Amino acid sequence: MVETGDGKIAEASGSNAQVESQSSAAAGVREKRFRAAPKLSRSPIHGLWSLTNRDLRKWYTNPVQLIASMIQPVIWLALFGKALNFGAFIAGAGGSQAEQNAVLMGFFGTTSYFSYLACGMLAFVILFTSAFSGLSVVFDRRFGFLNKALSTPVARGSIIMSKVLQSVGRSIAQAAMVLIIAVVLGMDTSHFSILGIIAAFVILFLMSMGLSSLFVMFALRSGDWQTQIAIINVINLPLLFASNALFPAKEMPAWLQGVVNINPVSYTNDAVRSLLLGSTAHYGLAVDFVYLTGFALVLCAIGVVLSWRFLSK
Repeated sequence: MVETGDGKIAEASGSNAQVESQSSAAAGVREKRFRAAPKLSRSPIHGLWSLTNRDLRKWYTNPVQLIASMIQPVIWLALFGKALNFGAFIAGAGGSQAEQNAVLMGFFGTTSYFSYLACGMLAFVILFTSAFSGLSVVFDRRFGFLNKALSTPVARGSIIMSKVLQSVGRSIAQAAMVLIIAVVLGMDTSHFSILGIIAAFVILFLMSMGLSSLFVMFALRSGDWQTQIAIINVINLPLLFASNALFPAKEMPAWLQGVVNINPVSYTNDAVRSLLLGSTAHYGLAVDFVYLTGFALVLCAIGVVLSWRFLSK
């Protein structure tokens, strides 16, 4: 090119400059992409939040699932709660309104059975929502997501706690909705206070933490959703009926009262009724809080320890 003249030399120089310019531009793009690549976060909080938010998103972006989860407690409140009118039974036996209220107060700790049942329905929602926390582990294993999560730097304990926390979030949200519906249907609000409502939901939070941890533990080695459903049915109904959710424990047989007195659902109902209805706590509000705190902490700790040993691909 040099021997053919100045024009060829200029053309070659321009071509080389163009190639160098394109190479520089490509290098700049590669460098920009490299710089824009996000850093891998190894924070346990980041992994815990990411997994928890993943499960919660599947719930709050599906309104049909949310509505369906509310149908059963609302039916219990609207049909069972209103149909089983103990006030009418007592009124049929005679006596003044004050005497009837005294009988109801002595039996239920409140003059409204509907209000008594409404508090029990809050624990009912927590119980049945927490029971399905283990199914999330089973389906993640069957569809391969659990294997992917176990291949990341996220700790096994964080994987388990994310299942527990998503269940707790769902439980508390649904319990709040049930409380609003109960108030609309006629629940007694004369003893409501901001502090009392907050404390009641702290109690519900502790119950949900413990129960969610329990059901997640049962799912650690399970790959069959039918087995998990069977476990839920075996545990949930005894926990519900062997508690003071529907009727006072003092009216139950002596042998059943022993079961009621170790049932965490009973301590939850006892505290929630004391905080929302102003009734006297049978076990004592401090005892309820300590019992449920221990229940939640112990089961969470056991769940994390078992995940180290049994959670595998």
